[in-house]
Amino acid sequence: MTHHPDLLVGIDGGGTSCRAALIIGGARFEARGGPANAMRFDEAIRSITDALARLAQVAGVDAGQMAAARIHAGLAGVMTPADAARVAAALPCRHVTVTDDQPTTVAGALGAETGAVAAIGTGSFVGRQTDTGIRVLGGWGLPIGDQASGARLGRRLLEETMLAIDGLRPHTGLTLEVLRDHADSPAEIVYFSAAATATDLAALAPRVVAAAGAGDATAAALMAEGAAYIAACLSVLGHQPGEPLCLLGGVGPAYARWLDPRIAADLRAARGTALDGALALAARQGEGTA
Repeated sequence: MTHHPDLLVGIDGGGTSCRAALIIGGARFEARGGPANAMRFDEAIRSITDALARLAQVAGVDAGQMAAARIHAGLAGVMTPADAARVAAALPCRHVTVTDDQPTTVAGALGAETGAVAAIGTGSFVGRQTDTGIRVLGGWGLPIGDQASGARLGRRLLEETMLAIDGLRPHTGLTLEVLRDHADSPAEIVYFSAAATATDLAALAPRVVAAAGAGDATAAALMAEGAAYIAACLSVLGHQPGEPLCLLGGVGPAYARWLDPRIAADLRAARGTALDGALALAARQGEGTA
């Protein structure tokens, strides 16, 4: 069996689908598969295996070459080293590393550069890459994490509305709008919040962003709160002035105007996607950085 050290495979897997990319001889090929959240293990392995088979077919790579490839899979739902090892052991390849999808997002956005990423959509995390590896903060989900996220913005908006109803905050246009949306009934807000998922709460985030931009005091305070969380994470991670910072996700870019200008000066567009990051981490196998 011939070993092909230049054959790299990256996998980006989530609850809806997975994407796989292969690089050989300078050419890149891609394929898609089904859902690949590691918490649904059997389904994820089937989806990844099918995607690898499609990838090999489109790239004209035989089973021996694929078995010898360096592969990195970044999958939603990988919570522990044991989760990662279980996925790696189930794939028909010898050189496999597995993480959750946070390191692949960071590596894809930054390429080989030292820098930081704040990925903020329904959930959130902040990570930094250096020549010694990638460190990530957050990403713990609601109700105990995801500060600055769309879901957290939505939940905080409901909290501030209830505080205003109790007379502990002044009402603003946004809190009055939330109250009107629920038939001017605090009880209806309680009922909604008790049943709301993270996705339901995140649906309120665009209203917070828009209202903050229009000068609403409640919305502006929530955006400033989220920006302060991002800044605190960057400080803990050791982000240095001049290092690139990428704001990703459906909400992330909206924080640009709320960051300290000294931090905002480091904002850069992402170099690539999480799939690009998976390929980068596959290439780093054996270098001691991942």
